[in-house]
Amino acid sequence: MKSSKQIKSNVSSEGLLTISIDEVEVPEPKDGEVIIKVQATPINPSDVGLLVGPADVSSLKVIEPGSKVEMQIPEGLIRSVSARFDQNLPVGNEGAGIVEAAGKGAEHLIGKTVGVAGGAMYSEYRCLPSMSCLEMNEGTTPEQAASCFVNPLTALGMVETMRMENHQGLVHTAAASNLGQMLIKICSDEEVPLVNVVRKEEHVDLLKSLGAKYVCNSSADTFMEDLVDALVETGSTLGFDATGGGKLAGLILTAMEIAANKTATEYSRYGSDKFKQVYIYGGLDRNPTTLTRSFGFSWGLGGWLLTPFIGRVGQERFGELRKKVADEIDSTFKSGYSNVISLEDALEENNILAYTKQATGKKYLIKPDA
Repeated sequence: MKSSKQIKSNVSSEGLLTISIDEVEVPEPKDGEVIIKVQATPINPSDVGLLVGPADVSSLKVIEPGSKVEMQIPEGLIRSVSARFDQNLPVGNEGAGIVEAAGKGAEHLIGKTVGVAGGAMYSEYRCLPSMSCLEMNEGTTPEQAASCFVNPLTALGMVETMRMENHQGLVHTAAASNLGQMLIKICSDEEVPLVNVVRKEEHVDLLKSLGAKYVCNSSADTFMEDLVDALVETGSTLGFDATGGGKLAGLILTAMEIAANKTATEYSRYGSDKFKQVYIYGGLDRNPTTLTRSFGFSWGLGGWLLTPFIGRVGQERFGELRKKVADEIDSTFKSGYSNVISLEDALEENNILAYTKQATGKKYLIKPDA
């Protein structure tokens, strides 16, 4: 039986988080299953959430160089991860590689490049159902396909959600990210009004160079004025917030309310009757979410995840979205990486300190066979 190196993360009941590289067995593929030699897998914010969780990275200790590190979770946050106590969990939401073997009914994938969101992708090999694989077009490399699920389908899911919930435009935060740049291209192609929120002037310039019309800098003194003006012009009433914590979600709702009142025909003491919705889909800011109730009563704040969205949209439409990703993987859905590292490199102290910052333009790619 084949063995595979695999990155795992474990939390003890005392709040000690351990990241290690373990040897695991790779089973023979059953009917409808494939064995993938993983060649590229990204470090996404959702991966950092499992890999490091709420641990204090400043407490990091290297136990065995390149194979085991430990760090402490602050006492006040230990309860938040109690559901995973003493479970050695494999990490890596998505990735891509070459199919080396297949069970009955999946033989047509042997030798093909596939992308997959099957979990435990920080591994040399994965055995997965063929139905979970996205077969890439001829000539697509594993590096190109590595990020073919989470960011592309999330960006597409935002536009689909807008239509399903009868909104006419979008607001997106942390908009200079890989996902944000994909969303700009999608909205441009499909003529969807999009208001982008960033926090650095250099990101404003970057997004405008990509064709973004509305870019608001949350660090600017004129942020609220700029945001309201953009919302008046676009009529956007649906926001997706990657930060999660702090005041930003509430500020977006407030700006939507101000924009709605600017076009209202009559006054209501309950605020605008135009429904405003912000979905939190990330946790870049780990502070509590703060709302200052200044946006009437017709509003909503909730969470948004890709998997429940797939259930809502249905398999037929999801299949169409997957095909669009495969066809446009090197254009609309092209991802860039600042660093390419091995499994062992992923456990080096300097790399952990870097990729846990989740800085824009600093996306890491793991090549397990490096």
